[in-house]
Amino acid sequence: NGGQTCVCPNRVFVQAKVHDAFVDKLAARVGALRVGPASDEGSQIGPMINARAVDKIERHVRDAVSRGARVVVGGKRLRDARCDGPNYYAPTVLVNADSTMECSCEETFGPVVPVTRFESEAEVIAAANETPFGLAAYFYSTDVKRIWRVADALESGIVGINEGALAAEAAPFGGVKESGYGREGSVHGLEDYMHIKYVCQGQLD
Repeated sequence: NGGQTCVCPNRVFVQAKVHDAFVDKLAARVGALRVGPASDEGSQIGPMINARAVDKIERHVRDAVSRGARVVVGGKRLRDARCDGPNYYAPTVLVNADSTMECSCEETFGPVVPVTRFESEAEVIAAANETPFGLAAYFYSTDVKRIWRVADALESGIVGINEGALAAEAAPFGGVKESGYGREGSVHGLEDYMHIKYVCQGQLD
């Protein structure tokens, strides 16, 4: 879906020791993505929904670069024989992203991965929570103690651990902070459609 859903990651934090190797592998995979129309079975990334969406993506990338980010792959509109339309944007990887950039505080809704290097667990949790939004967060770990510690510390309504596909009809879906209140899906989602009646009866003797 080209980054055009509400639970697509907008910020990617990578630990310093693996940062360079991770970026190299990510850029190779992203650069190999086949962009084109949905009518072509070989397409992996289609056009954005409209011209305003492409304008926003372009603005976010331009702003990030002006503030010190570097484009590793992509970073441009596509218009050629295969991408024969105005709303195609190349899948993009940015490095040196930080919290001053528009892509860190607005949803891009496009195929852009801004990568930020971090050192410690405390540092990355603070950075992840430094946002007025809190719908979905994701992280990878095989340390059970860290999994529970980080999942609890993240200010997010949904947390994916070693998993990116987290939506299911049996699971509560919703966020915290400016990402809203309440849940849809699961038994918890039914509560918004119900009225609780409290009945207090006395004088029973």
